Amino acid sequence: MNPRLAKVLRSPRSAWNLMRLRWAQAQAVRDRSKIGRSGPIAEAELDRIHWSESLSNPTRFYEKCHCFYQHNLPADLRAHRDYFTVCSRGFGEDAFHVLWFLLFREIRPRSFLEIGVYRGQTISLIALLARQQNHECSITGISPFSSVGDSVSTYLKTIDYEADTLANFAHFNLPQPRLHRSLSSDESAKALIKSQPWDMVYIDGNHDYDVVAADWELCSQQVQPGGVIVLDDSGLNTTYQAPRFATKGHPGPSQLAAEIDRTRFKEILQVGHNRAFMALKP
Repeated sequence: MNPRLAKVLRSPRSAWNLMRLRWAQAQAVRDRSKIGRSGPIAEAELDRIHWSESLSNPTRFYEKCHCFYQHNLPADLRAHRDYFTVCSRGFGEDAFHVLWFLLFREIRPRSFLEIGVYRGQTISLIALLARQQNHECSITGISPFSSVGDSVSTYLKTIDYEADTLANFAHFNLPQPRLHRSLSSDESAKALIKSQPWDMVYIDGNHDYDVVAADWELCSQQVQPGGVIVLDDSGLNTTYQAPRFATKGHPGPSQLAAEIDRTRFKEILQVGHNRAFMALKP
């Protein structure tokens, strides 16, 4: 055993924390197994006519998405999630692959923008869905591609995030996305967002309120009527009760979600702490 680790584990406080960690991990495994035992979910149960359940009973709808992932989602999409789970290449939860599967099938975006790419899990999933459905979709990512974090996130300093994202696309033989290396608050990023209308946007960058609010304000002006903005980590102010392997989100995005002008955007779908808002026609 590593001598430093051995010293840490000999500390009574560290030993207690380790016990708590192992207990929490066991509880998470138990929750995952319990929900999975519900069995297969018919795809029709997740059709758009049932999305209202995700708002009225988001916990139950999340469980359905989790079961659909385990039993029904196409194998290549599960393989994509498995790839990003290995070696912690990506964050998120299995049910989020179902979220994007449902949204892409319904909206069929021709342009997709993600703010906060990390290592490319979501944008490569969109590219994979586009290939599956033989649908042309231009994909753009804005990210610092560095270890810069925020008040709730820290990242490794040993990864070339841009090169890693491109390598992950290459792993699945996907066309390379358009990547823009900058903070979303940089003028070059703002110019890129303003340069065209967008069919679908995923705001998953800095989670501090002032930053996510600025991202929303700019993107909400550029998303097409009928287009969708998905807001990450925004479930704290909903009735969603996260299982122990999931989270409800963070204060910044959750506060922003509560302030969205419902005369301009209608919430159409919630899967866990990810919430989708559709732009209404003026």
